Amino acid sequence: MSAGEISPPDRAPVGVIGGSGFYEFLDDVAEVTVDTPYGRPSDSLSVGSLAGRPVVFLPRHGRRHTLPPHRINYRANLWALRALGVRQVLAPGAVGGLRPELGPGTLVVPDQLVDRTSGREQTYFDGQPGPDGQLPQVVHVPFADPYCPVGRATVLDAARNTGWQPVDGGTMVVIEGPRFSTRAESLWHGQMGWSVVGMTGHPEAVLARELALCYTALSLVTDLDSGVEVGHGVTQQEVFTVFARNVDRLRVLLGDAVRTLPADQGVCPCGQALAGTPS
Repeated sequence: MSAGEISPPDRAPVGVIGGSGFYEFLDDVAEVTVDTPYGRPSDSLSVGSLAGRPVVFLPRHGRRHTLPPHRINYRANLWALRALGVRQVLAPGAVGGLRPELGPGTLVVPDQLVDRTSGREQTYFDGQPGPDGQLPQVVHVPFADPYCPVGRATVLDAARNTGWQPVDGGTMVVIEGPRFSTRAESLWHGQMGWSVVGMTGHPEAVLARELALCYTALSLVTDLDSGVEVGHGVTQQEVFTVFARNVDRLRVLLGDAVRTLPADQGVCPCGQALAGTPS
């Protein structure tokens, strides 16, 4: 099935982008292949339902975890979700904790972001012709608050309702990867007052804003970053093990969040991100 074959009733207003260790989310789904002006997304998309609502799921790294963070086609991913009718994006992902109290198993719902990546395609307004072949004017979207306030509140309530004690707010610093931080880098991140470190939150969040999508990050701490702890530092196996230990709880949380997300995107400012900008 291609995106062009999706009829309006089957379009899904909620999308979930799964991170490391989160490759399946829905049952009884239709697989959809979407071609975008920016190439192919990370994988085919799954269109199904959750909590009585249509949902699209996209595995960020591909179903076999074959795409490193700097090779993910973020522009195609967000474009494909929007093409399937998605207007609200929930983005769970594994992160490292930068404070001793943010240990493995902690759920952080960040409200700020710092970009420490390099070389990634991070805008749709790059001076190249758009999908219609025309050269669009540059648009500077507001990004002071990178995450949807309504999405954050919904996720925090859902987390509390499903037995989590989530951390409300904090700054995610996004590094290039795929390597983990040195101890010096990790200590510096913590000294700057940042909360967690990940590899995929940027440019995902800003591309969502450029498409006027609501975007909410759900950051599951899988380790204390290498400058916060002593010993061997972070390993990939450690990250995957902790994420797997919490993945069922995360699915329950997401189900509750999907059920309670408001149907009207107009209750938050995200859908108006391009209002007043050149068409």
